[in-house]
Amino acid sequence: MNEILGYLGLGLMLSLAGVGSAIGTTIAGNAAEGALKNAPEKSSSYMILSALPATQGIYGFVAFFMWLLVYKFDFAANGPLLFGVGIGVGIVCMISAIRQGQVCANGIVGISQGHDVQTNTLIYAALPEFYAILGLVGALMLTLAV
Repeated sequence: MNEILGYLGLGLMLSLAGVGSAIGTTIAGNAAEGALKNAPEKSSSYMILSALPATQGIYGFVAFFMWLLVYKFDFAANGPLLFGVGIGVGIVCMISAIRQGQVCANGIVGISQGHDVQTNTLIYAALPEFYAILGLVGALMLTLAV
């Protein structure tokens, strides 16, 4: 049972972070597609903001990879720990990416309407990103503690 929990935890860590990034980038990407109709010359700003939520998937992958390297498929003793960490990191990264995508989408709309909000949007988008980073750091700290 512990082994199953360990594999589930690693799978959720990777998949939830990836799903969140996919949702977040498509939220911002949809706004960028609409904004291209108003101001196509600002497409580079739209692209930067649309790509930002993809980082949470990277954090989920890094945490997954680190735990996989540390335990080398020996999950018998630490399955519940892996499950808890995996679901925690996965959910934090998923929600962070979705909410970051929404912030970026609003910034994209503002840019397309002629407002100079790219820098402010990047700052606001960094706030939900911070929690995904905390999730990754927490997972890495537990890797060292175990």
